[in-house]
Amino acid sequence: MQPVLIGIGAYLVVQFALGMLVSRRIASESDYLLAGRRLGVTLAAFSIFATWFGAETVVGAAGRIYSNGLSGGSADPFGYALCLIVLGVVVAAPLWRRQYTTFGDLFRDRYSPGVERLAVLLMVPTSVLWAAAQIRAFGQVVSASSDLTVSIAITAAAAFVIIYTVAGGLLADVVTDFVQSIAIVIGLAVLLVVVGNAHGGIGALVASIDTERLAMFSTADATPLEILEAWAVPVCGSLLAAEMLSRILGCKSAATARNATLVGAAIYVVVGLIPATIGLVGPTLVPALEEPEQLVSVLAKQHLSTFLYVLFAGALISAILSTVDSCLLAAASLTSHNLVVPLKPTLTDRQRVLTARIGVAAFGVLAYVIALSASGIYELVATASAFGSAGIFVVGLFGLFSRVGGAPSAYAALVAGVVVWAAGEYWLDWSTPYVAALAASLAAYLLASVVKRRAPVEAHAAERAF
Repeated sequence: MQPVLIGIGAYLVVQFALGMLVSRRIASESDYLLAGRRLGVTLAAFSIFATWFGAETVVGAAGRIYSNGLSGGSADPFGYALCLIVLGVVVAAPLWRRQYTTFGDLFRDRYSPGVERLAVLLMVPTSVLWAAAQIRAFGQVVSASSDLTVSIAITAAAAFVIIYTVAGGLLADVVTDFVQSIAIVIGLAVLLVVVGNAHGGIGALVASIDTERLAMFSTADATPLEILEAWAVPVCGSLLAAEMLSRILGCKSAATARNATLVGAAIYVVVGLIPATIGLVGPTLVPALEEPEQLVSVLAKQHLSTFLYVLFAGALISAILSTVDSCLLAAASLTSHNLVVPLKPTLTDRQRVLTARIGVAAFGVLAYVIALSASGIYELVATASAFGSAGIFVVGLFGLFSRVGGAPSAYAALVAGVVVWAAGEYWLDWSTPYVAALAASLAAYLLASVVKRRAPVEAHAAERAF
């Protein structure tokens, strides 16, 4: 596997050099966090696709569909694709018109600085957990392609990702995302064609799929509420993800933001069908696979030459890199712009960029520690999607599209969402903790708004009676 490791190393060097070249254009906080608000449809669309299309989509989705049929893809690729479509149709243009620097600005502008800080404290762990999942996956790819242990490979992967992201910022991120998107599309297409040709062609391969595995909504092992939970986590939990919204805010117009999101969703659906197809035909190709998440890697090793395996490994690393740098940048931008800068408003642009870069490094180290201690990629991703996002979803949408509720409503919804989810997930062992968190968050928001609205009326009535 030494040639594979050399090939991966060469690929990383090229990506790093490209990122360093682009990073020379950074002169302000807006340049570093929003690419100067000059992203067009092409760069933004491929960056949106690449940000969501990570190791979980390639490896995790294929494994779950291998085990459960098409219903196993409720999160990836179908749930996240639906999330992107809703994001483009409903959120992208209205959010862009607000001209925020980060999504955290909405909570300050619409509610209060205190709500802004609480929202940021809930959003940052999500991005760090996503980054940890991708770093772990990066290390596993490197380990599988070399004699390095998983822990050493994760360490090397984390070091590269941290340096790569600290230097580049969003502009370097989206430019390299474009290259990485092309790599993952080619890599997956090559794998599908080679595997198909080895088994009578892609048509014959698809025809061999058991029709019972094509059921999208299977109630055999899940209740309707549990199916709703499986779809709510990727759609509601990721609709207002900071790493995705930064691409929208970095676009040059509202129309560009909307169109780029929808084009990115279309690319996601088309490319996401490749690992989904591999998962569907997996039981025919590799029956009784003990670790379903190894399906893609097993097929790649069985059917690809050394050169093509290098291409595929580079493509998989592309998917990982494009997600992890976005997550670290999102966590750092929220922390620096919404927590640090308000305490030090006199910071110069250079100092603000330095603060954001320090944040990237710090969160990168934290993600590395989590990646080393985690039991698996899927658990990290599931936690990242659900942690605190119920309240962010409710409060964010009310903040964007309604004048109902104020700071008390936002506080109540954010706290209720995270407390109910954590209780249901870790203590009460509910089967649908996220749906419960959404309901609790919405109820808390509306109840607090009613109480606030009635309080002045009751006070005025008491004053008149007195």
